[in-house]
Amino acid sequence: MVEYRIDRHSGVATYVQIVQQTKQALRLGLLEPGDRLPTAREVVEATAINPNTVLKAYRELEREGLVEARRGLGTFVRRSLGTAPADSPLRTELEAWAERARTAGLERDDVAALFTAVLDKHFQGDPS
Repeated sequence: MVEYRIDRHSGVATYVQIVQQTKQALRLGLLEPGDRLPTAREVVEATAINPNTVLKAYRELEREGLVEARRGLGTFVRRSLGTAPADSPLRTELEAWAERARTAGLERDDVAALFTAVLDKHFQGDPS
């Protein structure tokens, strides 16, 4: 099950963070079709956010066809995203690269900017 981490200083709306983290879990294969998302109550208890915020995020995911709400049972994953499992060899290489970047003194934002620039170069015109 996914555990949401809310960064109140990120400038990103809380419900968007939940949507993004759910999509990331779907892309990495941490959530698969049939898996149940945490209930709004569970997310509220873990993150101290408003239950309506969780419900807004879940409605957005449902609108995108990624999850479905089943009355009295919860919200369940309908389909996955991507093909980058959490145990991919590419992840291992990326972990090592990130560690080298940190050792070289790069800040998180520097690494993100560098990585985004490389992604933009290699995935021009890619709609994903």
